[in-house]
Amino acid sequence: MTSTASSSPTPAIATKESVAKLFDYFRADLDDHNDRRERLIKASRDVTNLSKKTIFLLHRIMMEDPEANEQVLAKRAAHRGHEKLREVQNIYATLMEELEGDRFWRYQRQVSPGLQEYIEALSFAYYLEHGSLITFDGVQQTLLNPQGYFPLTVSDYLLGLSDLTGELMRFAISGISRRGGQKKATEVCAFVRGYFERFTPYVRDLSKKQSVTSQSLEKIEDVAYAIFVRSSEYDIPPEMLDDIVAQSISSYSGSPYGQEHRGRPGRRIDDVTDDDQENDM
Repeated sequence: MTSTASSSPTPAIATKESVAKLFDYFRADLDDHNDRRERLIKASRDVTNLSKKTIFLLHRIMMEDPEANEQVLAKRAAHRGHEKLREVQNIYATLMEELEGDRFWRYQRQVSPGLQEYIEALSFAYYLEHGSLITFDGVQQTLLNPQGYFPLTVSDYLLGLSDLTGELMRFAISGISRRGGQKKATEVCAFVRGYFERFTPYVRDLSKKQSVTSQSLEKIEDVAYAIFVRSSEYDIPPEMLDDIVAQSISSYSGSPYGQEHRGRPGRRIDDVTDDDQENDM
């Protein structure tokens, strides 16, 4: 009896060991959480950078040759854009294991910014090619990989589409001096007014982006209105009308890529740092 009692651990020692094991488990779980979070933030930054480069590429191709047929340029731009976005789709394919089960909702705020930027670039390429909005199912199909569909929420879809209005504004204004540019600006204006003013306000952060949408729409309307009024009221030669167009463009955009970043006036996209993006996450 004495030897048996002396060889068995006391309750205090057993409790101490079990608590230590429990805290070791908590430590490992927190380390795993922090490591996964950092990997997702880095991946989201990579997606954001690739998506922005795709948007720049689309604008650049559309402005390459002022005399070229717009439909030909749009097809070429969309093709190049979809090729570039395959890099983003490959990144999302590698993230499937990181977001299995309920992990997606735990890390949704880390994934969402890059996903919205991807949808913005994808929808811009789709608009150039088809002249319409890409559907939710259309976006989901681009995120299909051998492991299944990458998770996509309706809120991310709507927020990504809302960002598209800024690119449409730059596309309309920068191309308004092209042959047929005035008609295209009117079409873009009607497109933005018809689709984006009906977005539901019951999505987090959508109201902020909708205010930027209203500003973009106002800029397109002002330029289109100025050109229409000048060309209808006065019998002016085309070169003088081009001067008016140039003045209007310089007043509103300054470049086809704009001076704004997600509703932050006065900041170029190039000025956005990694710290800014991490704060957004």
